[in-house]
Amino acid sequence: MSRPVRVVPASPATVPALTAALAAALDGTGPAVLPIEAPDAGNAGHVEERAGEVPDDVALLVRTSGSTGAPREVMLTAAALHASGRATESRLAGPGRWLLPLPPAHVAGLQVLVRSLLAGTEPAVLAGPFRPDAFAAAVARMPAADGPRYTSLVPTQVHRLLDSAPGRDALAAFDAVLLGGAATSPGLLDAARAAGARVVTTYGMSETCGGCVYDGVPLDGVTVDLDPDDGRVRIAGPVLAAGYRGRPDLDAELFEVRDGTRWLRTSDLGRWGDDGRLEVLGRADDVLVTGGVKVPPAAVERVLAGLPGVGEVLVVGVPDPEWGQALVAVVVPAAGAPAPALADLREAAAAALGGPAAPRHLVTVGALPLRGPGKPDRRGAADLAARALGRTSVAGDAAP
Repeated sequence: MSRPVRVVPASPATVPALTAALAAALDGTGPAVLPIEAPDAGNAGHVEERAGEVPDDVALLVRTSGSTGAPREVMLTAAALHASGRATESRLAGPGRWLLPLPPAHVAGLQVLVRSLLAGTEPAVLAGPFRPDAFAAAVARMPAADGPRYTSLVPTQVHRLLDSAPGRDALAAFDAVLLGGAATSPGLLDAARAAGARVVTTYGMSETCGGCVYDGVPLDGVTVDLDPDDGRVRIAGPVLAAGYRGRPDLDAELFEVRDGTRWLRTSDLGRWGDDGRLEVLGRADDVLVTGGVKVPPAAVERVLAGLPGVGEVLVVGVPDPEWGQALVAVVVPAAGAPAPALADLREAAAAALGGPAAPRHLVTVGALPLRGPGKPDRRGAADLAARALGRTSVAGDAAP
């Protein structure tokens, strides 16, 4: 059995149409939905078209990219979306009202719509570029005393909100702020919680209906283990995708059945903390090799993010004739603070992780390059660093 797929443009302006299409897909009265990014302009975003067929139990397709940037379509069933939404309600304070500040074509934004449907509420939508004042205004428009209030953000958005008094107040107005999409530094978490924000860190991906591990603990029904050979995170449970449309090669590569249980083998490295919670160390293909030593950049970023003067940071590699790759700290200075000194960054990283983890260069920027739903763009940051240092860029172009 199969069902048709409806292509629905996704933007803040088209959220009502997209939500209606999702509702019909979830209850089986309408086609499966494939959201595509669309400009937020007038009625042009309401044009719909068909895009083939999928298995009958698939309700939603999410376009995403692998580590190579090759596009793929993740097939999510209605059962998986229901399991994810109900598990989120159970972990939080029950069904609630959501604010959508993320692109609705990506899984985190789509889940805000799905959770709203399950709760029987209408999501508030943040239109236009993300700004603290616009976020605060959207929060002020949400109904008061109407059950729990939730939102989903990425770390860059929280960083911006904390630099604004209205933004800090708005953060504190939610019963839970789901924070995912990228690694969150302990310093940012501490600052957000000190401002009164009830932050819940999330880990997941399109293939798991978004976040499936909250504050290092899997949601009900979800199982996580680590590959004993390479430390990759593996996930099982009712939230797993049905697979990739038209990509049996990817299904065979990333999904496996062991002892009757279906698992997703992620691209992320992890470890168990002393408290038994999952700690994600970053993507396996992000690991940098400098002087023959492997350095996970996320581990270095966690150290540097806690230093004075560091607002946001990415650690990337640039070509180097002696070291193969030289580590570069790309830093957004904290608001109102002077940029940190390279010597201080090197000292902290070396003390915590060893000499090879010490950045050899520092590049300061006004904002990190972003991709998708506000995720830091490592490749973009590496190209930016290479050009700033007069090196050959990651993409292989000669720096001007």
